[in-house]
Amino acid sequence: MSDKTDSRQQISPRAKSEDKRLDGLLRPQSLREFTGQQRLKANLGILLEAAQARGEPLDHILFHGPPGLGKTTLAHIVANEMNVNIRITAGPAIERSGDLAAILTNLRAADILFIDEVHRLGRAVEEILYPAMEDFVLDLVVGKGPGAKNVRLKLPRFTIIGATTRLALLTAPLRARFGAHYRMEFYEIEAVQEIVLRGANILQVPIDEAGAAVIAHRARGTPRVALRLLRRVRDYAQVRADGSITEDVALAALDLLEIDQLGLDNFDRRVLGSIIRKFGGGPVGLETIAASISEEADTIMDVVEPYLLQLGFIERTARGRVATPHAYNHLDIPIPPHKEASQNAQQRLFEDER
Repeated sequence: MSDKTDSRQQISPRAKSEDKRLDGLLRPQSLREFTGQQRLKANLGILLEAAQARGEPLDHILFHGPPGLGKTTLAHIVANEMNVNIRITAGPAIERSGDLAAILTNLRAADILFIDEVHRLGRAVEEILYPAMEDFVLDLVVGKGPGAKNVRLKLPRFTIIGATTRLALLTAPLRARFGAHYRMEFYEIEAVQEIVLRGANILQVPIDEAGAAVIAHRARGTPRVALRLLRRVRDYAQVRADGSITEDVALAALDLLEIDQLGLDNFDRRVLGSIIRKFGGGPVGLETIAASISEEADTIMDVVEPYLLQLGFIERTARGRVATPHAYNHLDIPIPPHKEASQNAQQRLFEDER
């Protein structure tokens, strides 16, 4: 395993093999069991109930937001609630238009096709998908050269559920063909704590409210991270304690993993430290930050940035990323006088406008 993988082993919201093995066990099966995302759940519930009342398949649905928030889980829940089959694939797995044609022709009426990382579909594949989503037909070219013929196959009415962490990379024509768009936000601490307690109950791990609260506070508002940390704290409790997760056990386990009270790990601190120490707090470009710490720019953008933006530790500007005074304070680094003066001026301007 590479150092880059090690650096995000526990705190990364991206799915890992262990997560996938336990997904079926820990995944809620109904919308009522799903914790958090209250506004999304309310809107999705109306969509489901209306479609059931009319006896129609669902409109195509797009879930977007940072990784680890439950997009795949919601796709399975939608299939369960509608009592239909679901097929799972991912954008990078559909390399040729023929791959997509094979999938679509095997769907039955009202089936759901879930496409993860839908923004990574190739242009040729998208061209096949447009009429399939809009008119439920499949346009194929049979043969080559002068003898080639266009063949149109009629498809049963089905539903595509797309998931993406990079909405801006989704082409406008494809985005427009999804009838329902739902953005997933980071979870409140209370919701994450409830998810931890539910996961501990399923895994038969003794845990108290205080221990669950410690894990929830360091889970970055992300259920996948919370459940992964729960498993690591369970290991610590089994080896170093009596098997029960208390506040002290959770604190000791997470401190050993070097995950601080806000859920930042060494990778996050390296990104912030690079911006502050190497580039004077910014502005600095994403590629430059990535090169300075020998990481991939996409990893920083997808994994690190959303949470640092949520905390208010960095800002995106036209000239690059800028560390805020909150980042300086969290890393216990003195704020340079010119940065502090600029911040004070911005604060006075904000108060004057109010």
